[in-house]
Amino acid sequence: KMFKINDVSYKTKEIKENFSNINQKYFYKNEDLSMFGKYKNIIKQIITELTYSQIEEYEKKYNLRPGMGLAFPQLGINERIIVVVYEYDDGKFEEYVVINPKIISYSDEMIAADAGEGCLSVNRDVDGHVKRHARITVEGFDIDGNKIKIRAREELAIAFQHEVDHLNGILFYDRIDKNK
Repeated sequence: KMFKINDVSYKTKEIKENFSNINQKYFYKNEDLSMFGKYKNIIKQIITELTYSQIEEYEKKYNLRPGMGLAFPQLGINERIIVVVYEYDDGKFEEYVVINPKIISYSDEMIAADAGEGCLSVNRDVDGHVKRHARITVEGFDIDGNKIKIRAREELAIAFQHEVDHLNGILFYDRIDKNK
């Protein structure tokens, strides 16, 4: 049976309260990361569902809402972990799991998703666009504790910024540019 990630919608107040607890959490150091191995099965399930949600046949078959990423707080797990599954070519996906992600650099150029952003935690359409950096570099650790650095651009950069915002208690609609 599939893990019901797409059922992660909470009331807005509950989301904000859950995320504010994370801000109290420390940033992990490399030696602290061994404890995250316990999440490997959950991460596999997240990757499967995010991948399936981006394939129209499976999206319909399993009644999934399309999604590119998920932050652990969306599942009620107060850890600084994000998962992003990016379809870089038709039917070809890259998977990213980042513990303690930090955006260490970004471009001055700003972009927004044409159709606006959505979120698996928000069960409704929200009009408006979120301006995000067109290119970013994210640093963090993989599930085995290895330091990683990811350069992302355009759609992938938007997804990383969206998920890192979750870790910092920000939902996409908090950043909507009402003037676009």
